[in-house]
Amino acid sequence: MMFESRILRTAGRRHILTLVLAVLLVCLFGVVHGQWSDMHRWNKAAADASFLLLTATMVIGPAARLWPRLRRLVPVRREFGIYAIVLALVHTLIIFDGWIEWNFARLFGFEFHPGLGHYVMLQNGFGLANAIGLLALAYGMVLALTSTDRAVRILGGPTWKFIQGAAYVLWALVVVHTAYFLYMHFLDFHRATPEPNPLQGWFVSLVVLVLGLRIGASVLTWRKKRNRSGREGDAQADPAIGA
Repeated sequence: MMFESRILRTAGRRHILTLVLAVLLVCLFGVVHGQWSDMHRWNKAAADASFLLLTATMVIGPAARLWPRLRRLVPVRREFGIYAIVLALVHTLIIFDGWIEWNFARLFGFEFHPGLGHYVMLQNGFGLANAIGLLALAYGMVLALTSTDRAVRILGGPTWKFIQGAAYVLWALVVVHTAYFLYMHFLDFHRATPEPNPLQGWFVSLVVLVLGLRIGASVLTWRKKRNRSGREGDAQADPAIGA
């Protein structure tokens, strides 16, 4: 345990460990999605690895509140978050180059109609989901760029905590973006529907896990605060207490 704690206390080692983990996750998900073309295979692998690392950052905080022994994992949340955004950026670049071919109208669901001579909307959900994804990526990059000790010194503790405290907004945006492509995008009536993504069940389980831990940690915090307030009230009511 002491050896583990020393590793996690060193930022450089945390970066190395998280980078290795990120590469292993991408390779693992690349195997899971091996039936897809290379473009879809690796954009999905990068996205899944990113989502898993981001979810881990959401899990560690409330889990450490519920089980104090897990507090030794808290320092690694920063690196998990940073590499989650790096992988999300890789996922986005693969989409730009391989799927929409740098035609940004296509990114938002538009396709050029030769007969009409202009772009028309063909995939409403695709465009909305990508807009949500880009918003999440932009906000995630803000969080990643401010995830340094220097940023804390420049911004000041309260401002830094305010920015980083909204990480659950980022996670919610990513959940919506991911859910669309897991459950909806490939259900169009005019083309063959691929086999269900094998990670659909795992996705739901992770979302439920984060929500459950968040609710549990909130209830625990509320109960501790109520009990502390009750003890302070008793002490004020009885002058003999604490005298």
